[in-house]
Amino acid sequence: MKNPAGSAGGVFFGAFGNGPAINAVQTLMDSNSEELPLAGTLLLAVPSLRDPSFRRAVVYIAAHSAEDGAFGYVLNRPLRQRVADLLPDQEFGPLGDVQVYAGGPVATDKLAFAALRWSGHTLKCQTHLSVDDALHELGMGREVRGFVGYSGWSGGQIETEIERRSWIITPPSRSVLAARPGENLWGEVLCEMGPVFELMARTPERLELN
Repeated sequence: MKNPAGSAGGVFFGAFGNGPAINAVQTLMDSNSEELPLAGTLLLAVPSLRDPSFRRAVVYIAAHSAEDGAFGYVLNRPLRQRVADLLPDQEFGPLGDVQVYAGGPVATDKLAFAALRWSGHTLKCQTHLSVDDALHELGMGREVRGFVGYSGWSGGQIETEIERRSWIITPPSRSVLAARPGENLWGEVLCEMGPVFELMARTPERLELN
């Protein structure tokens, strides 16, 4: 598994100091960091994370193991383009109208198809679909997206970043696929998690200007 460009460092809590609300966030993050494997969960970047690839990112983790690392896609970086816009010389049929997202900083020269669907309370993601498979999933009424690049971590890397408080772990809610997400998905997911996380969602992007 290749590492993404840059590292997801940074600690959120120092920006606000200590207090009951911040201590509550830290307790929740500590408990969540023990929930392994991470496949099927969302990673939300903390406000202090400045890596442009993951700034306020919502990452769906499609696969994870302690040995092989983690793999997933950023869900809130729509490119405002369809598959047909990126590859106008190829015939994709209905797949040409599928929206394309920036999935992460690894392999940004490649376009991959993935299908997302709910299985009970779990959000499943089929990755690396062929064109025929993607057309089949689309015909079944599934949510099919195109991703340019992906997010990847080597063995132990994502665990280290979670220990450093760089990510918040949460299970996906139905709202993740309810509408085409844009940049505001990060704040929406945090607000759904409760008032403490709503406070985090309202953090200014550049604290030094306040």
